[in-house]
Amino acid sequence: MDEVIVETEGALGRIRLNRPKALNALNHTMVGLIDKALDRFASDPAIAAVLLTGEGERALCAGGDLRSLYEDGTAVAADFWRDEYRLDACISHYGKPFVAVMDGITMGGGVGLSGHAAHRVVTERSRVAMPETGIGYLPDVGGTWLLPRAPGELGTYLGLTGAQIGAADAILCGMADVFVPSASLPDLIQALAGGEDTDAALARFAKDPGPAPLAAHRAVIDRCFAFDMMDEIVSALDADGSGFAAETKEVLLTKAPSSLVLTLCLLRLGRAAPTLEACLEREFHASLAVLEEGDFREGIRAAVIDKDKSPRWNPSSLDQVDPARIARWLETRAEPVFSKDRTGPV
Repeated sequence: MDEVIVETEGALGRIRLNRPKALNALNHTMVGLIDKALDRFASDPAIAAVLLTGEGERALCAGGDLRSLYEDGTAVAADFWRDEYRLDACISHYGKPFVAVMDGITMGGGVGLSGHAAHRVVTERSRVAMPETGIGYLPDVGGTWLLPRAPGELGTYLGLTGAQIGAADAILCGMADVFVPSASLPDLIQALAGGEDTDAALARFAKDPGPAPLAAHRAVIDRCFAFDMMDEIVSALDADGSGFAAETKEVLLTKAPSSLVLTLCLLRLGRAAPTLEACLEREFHASLAVLEEGDFREGIRAAVIDKDKSPRWNPSSLDQVDPARIARWLETRAEPVFSKDRTGPV
């Protein structure tokens, strides 16, 4: 079975992630196939636009293949992340209209493939999230570029809590552009295949996604997540007194403490970053660090290998996290993802 189906449909180049039983989880082979497809479509004058979708009705892509990261070791993971991050950057600069349909679960690596696209479509089935702090990891694939550019502190909230959001919230947070009901997707694809202008086709099928639930909590989120230290955020939530704040605090306290501190640092650095590539480069070295020294392997064990859902974080509380250790995780650990002759200065 081809894990990525690449085909031409009229004026449309189609890339279909094809691991529906695994929620189209992304592996290294798939990254290479997508990269080759983009090169092919870029050089084909008959292709007016490119469309990314996921097979099945449950997910565009639920993230990276965590089991392989656990089993294959740091060197293999480094090769995967390098190629994945280069692909994410390629999508962000792609020369033809790139439409990503974020139908169903779109998390982690799925956000990397879709969140940097020129046209990001959500449906009523969309469930978008960067849930990495719950497995001892960090919001990578350019998450530390996307999230800090959400209004107010919404991105900080999403990156730290890993909260899942639907179509209206994804648009509110700048992680998607337009809502198209899933029933209209075949007609949208047909229009694009027929050569209709991408913007015009999306506008024709777009609908109002309705109110964004997070909008009701903006004041609390903006106030409590404005701090640069995790203990200050937790204290602010504790002092707020609202039910939303209390629930949010409880969610945070289930996450890997070191990952929370690292993620907050990366989000603040990402806010001032000049390019997506700069964020991806920083994420790459931090990813290697948490795989080698942090809680990432333990998070995968608890979620995917043993499935006991009881990770043993080290350290187990925020007040035990060593800032010097986190600072070391931000240092360069391997050959860079982006060289100056490839993408320009990062």
